[in-house]
This record gives sequence, structure tokens and C-alpha cells, in this order.
Amino acid sequence: MNELPIVVTCTDRKTSSPEPALRARELPAADLPERAVEWARRLRTAQGRQVALGELYQGDQWRRAAALTTVASRAGFAPRLYVASAGLGLQPVSSLAPSYAATFLPRHADSVASSTSQAPAWWDHLQRLDATSNLPRIAKAAGQVLVVLSETYAQAMHRDLVALAATGVDTVLIGGASDLDGVLRVPANAALRGALGGTLTSLNVRTAATWLEHCTRGRLITPAAQARWKAWADQVARPERYARQPMSDQSVIDFIKEMKDLHPDYSRTRLLRLLRDQGMACEQKRFADLYTSTIGPR
Repeated sequence: MNELPIVVTCTDRKTSSPEPALRARELPAADLPERAVEWARRLRTAQGRQVALGELYQGDQWRRAAALTTVASRAGFAPRLYVASAGLGLQPVSSLAPSYAATFLPRHADSVASSTSQAPAWWDHLQRLDATSNLPRIAKAAGQVLVVLSETYAQAMHRDLVALAATGVDTVLIGGASDLDGVLRVPANAALRGALGGTLTSLNVRTAATWLEHCTRGRLITPAAQARWKAWADQVARPERYARQPMSDQSVIDFIKEMKDLHPDYSRTRLLRLLRDQGMACEQKRFADLYTSTIGPR
């Protein structure tokens, strides 16, 4: 069968808005364990419509992540997609859940942790409180695993990744936060963006797809595939040069209004990053002033 579990992160963008109770910002001010217990209770008792996770998330990053299964199938694997979520833990993409808003980003309104150091504790509580999947166990059963994580999620899941490394199964970590003995890590490399296309947000999933395309058929890690990858990356890598286009105040304000309509939960910092990812220039303090005058001090 040659099963290949593929782990990707969730996205902020959902196909429906969450009920107020399922926004992390609505949790009571309490110690992290108490907040985690209350969050788990709210998930269990949610009355709203539940949908498969594959239908809950949306946006380019999610489309690219879901498409990894097609690429993996062409590479000779039987893929099974899992989603790592700050609100749900680790779940198969087929599992059902209500819409929710939760993230590990510390300064986000719906952050579940006040700092990156608290994120692993929240993740561990999710693992214990709800029926979340166990990453090392999944990998050991299949004998291999492809894990595609941002730095923030890799930090939250660090204990799981250490336990995964100890299993000795073939493991490729795309992105992540640090190297681990027993894991082949392919760090996010912005110098490959010209060849991979897309924004920095989807860089990890695009890298994962290209890794699968360089694999020896049906095998996640081989010396020949690693050599092919290195040769390709060395050939196409181009350091990014930021020659962003200046914007008028009105253009920045129009951008802020449009993006807040599309992504009401996005923070000011994330909107500025999104603007810069699109090749536009705006100094941080100027953007903050225009944001405040347009949206308000939040």
C-alpha cells in the first residue's frame, strides 16, 4: 500500500464564520490549563454545523496543501492528509469540526498562548483533552511521514517532533523551526520562491510538492533523490531583492479596507506582511497610523 501520512497546518481562512464562543479571544482570563479545558468543552458542546476539515479551510495555502495528496499519489505513495490546528490538535482531514478561530501567533486576537513558550503546553493539553491523533504513532504505523510546518507550529509541536525523531522512521520535515537528529529537514528557503512561485505563506507546501516530485518513486528518502534536490535547488536559487513599489496613503487605505473585508481576523502586522509580500512598500509606522485611522486602535 505504501501509506504516506502528510501533516500540514490549518489556515485562518474558513468557509464560514465561527460562533463567538469558538473564538479563542472569548475564553475567560485564566491559567492555560483551565482555558484549555474550557476550549475543549466548547468544542464538544458546539451546536453549529460541523463539516469535514477539508471543506472548512480555504485560500491558496490550503488548496496547495490539499493538492499534496495528488502529487504524492503520482510519486507512488498512498497519501493520508492530517491537519495540525491550534484549535483542534492533529486531525485527519476527513474529521468533522465546527468553524473556530484559534492560532499560536502570540499577538493575534485569537491566540491561544501569550508567548511561543506557552504554545507547547497548549498543544499537549489538546492532545490529552480531545481525541487528537498521535504523530509518532501515525508515522510508526506507516513507516514514513512528511511533515510540513511553519516555524510557529513546529515550536508548538516540538515534543511531538522529538518523539517522532526517536521512532527511526523515514521523516521529512519541510520548514520547521530547528534541525532534529533522525529527521531530514528541508528549511523554508525564500531563494527558491522564484522557481516555486506563490507567496511566502505557501512556500512550505510548494516546497513539499517539489520534494515529492524529486523523490525516487515510492520512497520518501533516498541518496539519489537528495542529490537531485540539491542539484535543482542550487540551480534555481535566487536571493530575493526587495524593490517594492511605493504606495500613496489612499492606496494603502484601500488595501486595508479590502483585506479586512476578506480577512476580518487578520492583525495589522499580518496585513502589512501581506502587503509587502505583494511587492508593495510601506514603512511600519506609516502603515500603523493609516490602519488606526481606517479601522481603529485594535
